[in-house]
Amino acid sequence: MHRDRRSLGREGESAATAYLQAKGFRIVERNYYAGRLGEIDIVAMRGGVLHFIEVKSSKGTFDPIYNITPGKTKRVINSAYHYMKKKGVDIPFCIDALLIRGGEIELIENITL
Repeated sequence: MHRDRRSLGREGESAATAYLQAKGFRIVERNYYAGRLGEIDIVAMRGGVLHFIEVKSSKGTFDPIYNITPGKTKRVINSAYHYMKKKGVDIPFCIDALLIRGGEIELIENITL
């Protein structure tokens, strides 16, 4: 089961990357590991804004939006700050969620507002 979730996650991130590129994003990095803070699935740039994107996918009837919890959002925010400090980046940024439900993809920008 754990292997299936990991495989689903990799497939989802690949689909997400293609989707984002088609929408004008430039992929900066994938699977950025920020130590104990966590991981950012995709870091992308569009229009001078750095996007830290959490990808969640599901097969079946479960809506992956329910996996975007306050705790997960906090970890992504902390990881984003870690990324910006480590890379010496000081530009506008936002935290996004990209949801994959079957064959449909939805990008929700600025989930922390």
